Amino acid sequence: MTETATARKDNGTAYGAAPPASVPSGSLYEAQQKVYPREIVGRFSRLRIIAAWVLLGLYYLNAWWQWNGRQAFLFDLPARKFYVLGVVFWPQDFIFLTGLLIIAALSLFFFTALAGRLWCGYACPQTVWTEVFLWMERVTEGDRAQRMKLDEGPWTAAKVVRKSLKQFLWITFAIWTGFTFVGYFTPIRSLSHEVLTGAVGGWELFWILFYGLATYGNAGYLREQVCKYMCPYARFQSAMLDHDTLVITYDAQRGEPRGPRRRGADPKSSNLGSCIDCTWCVQVCPTGIDIRKGLQQECIACAACIDACDSIMDKMQYPRGLIRYSTQHAIEHNPTHILRPRIVLYAALLTLLIAGWAIALWLREPVALDVIRDRNALYRLLDDGRVENVYDVKIINKSEKTHRFRVSVSGPGVLSLDPEPAVFAVAPGEVFPAGIRIRRSAYEPVGSESVRITVQAEDDAALRAVTTARFLAPSK
Repeated sequence: MTETATARKDNGTAYGAAPPASVPSGSLYEAQQKVYPREIVGRFSRLRIIAAWVLLGLYYLNAWWQWNGRQAFLFDLPARKFYVLGVVFWPQDFIFLTGLLIIAALSLFFFTALAGRLWCGYACPQTVWTEVFLWMERVTEGDRAQRMKLDEGPWTAAKVVRKSLKQFLWITFAIWTGFTFVGYFTPIRSLSHEVLTGAVGGWELFWILFYGLATYGNAGYLREQVCKYMCPYARFQSAMLDHDTLVITYDAQRGEPRGPRRRGADPKSSNLGSCIDCTWCVQVCPTGIDIRKGLQQECIACAACIDACDSIMDKMQYPRGLIRYSTQHAIEHNPTHILRPRIVLYAALLTLLIAGWAIALWLREPVALDVIRDRNALYRLLDDGRVENVYDVKIINKSEKTHRFRVSVSGPGVLSLDPEPAVFAVAPGEVFPAGIRIRRSAYEPVGSESVRITVQAEDDAALRAVTTARFLAPSK
């Protein structure tokens, strides 16, 4: 008896899913049925495995990467420092994070309009970690039919051992995930030492357990329910799709009517379509949907159904592609346009945003200067005949050392500063408010002029910032 037939016999359902739970009297909802995804090997499953290895490798290894004697990726919230490779970001650099979020949002629009939910199928953390937890479940409990039989059977010593081993792997991996997460906010080498010696702080321990519990619950138990009920992306993705978007589709014109037949049999002779109703496309689906009913919001575009259907078509000696990436227009035999105005516009905007963000990061100065003129008085006339303007000069030191900055002023006429010399010590990441007064003769030159204010570190010529301000004075 084949695995498919066994699954049908064991569960009494067409698709081999978990047997439906009885609906309690007076309840309007049916209990959630557990989905047992079948393992499949194919070109898209290999892509998902590669993506999972790359993303998990980046997550778990980057926390240990050292750069010039410090952690390469560290978000030190108490010190308000954000280390990314050789760059240190301060709260004043929040604009770069804003730019990244805008780029990420536009990228989501672009890839969804182009090829549906690629993010969900290959890069979403929920998908990636669920794949790992499913792999550990297969290692400890067996393949799909064995897991279903084990869950339906009585509690025996073998079942307790298998379930306990699975829980041990799940909990260990979840705690390691939470530990790594906290390691991006607390130096992970010192954190590991604190954990091993039992000296870990209360907040670090809380977030390790909290993030570990979230991983354990979402990837171990909730799984497809996060995608179906909790994730908002499935709800608004339809607004970003059109009839020219590449999505996973079932070719009903070729596949219907369905029906079993011998291997290699000509479906036309039996008045059947190419679909043999094996239900493998449903059995491999991690969200438990039937793609033959059309594109549904629960579909995460993992393409497991394509791999499953292609393997069956190969066995039946039929052409592949009964389930495939295609567009609604292509399925209906209408002209389709992948490169349409929406895609071109998204791509152009995305390119401009990425280029602008990269250029801004490249031109980012280690010191910034913000000058605000005192608005309580336009100007002051002094007893010696000079006119004075008061300014609030904010010196922003984005370097990792304390520097002494000298403020100077230049412009038309004879200008002087108070205090003189105007030198201020500014700590790393500090926004130092320096109040200064600029003075010149009242009527020379005539009226208001622009002045140039410069801050220069005394010990580093590269730390320099210049801005202009308006100097107000009476006219003749």
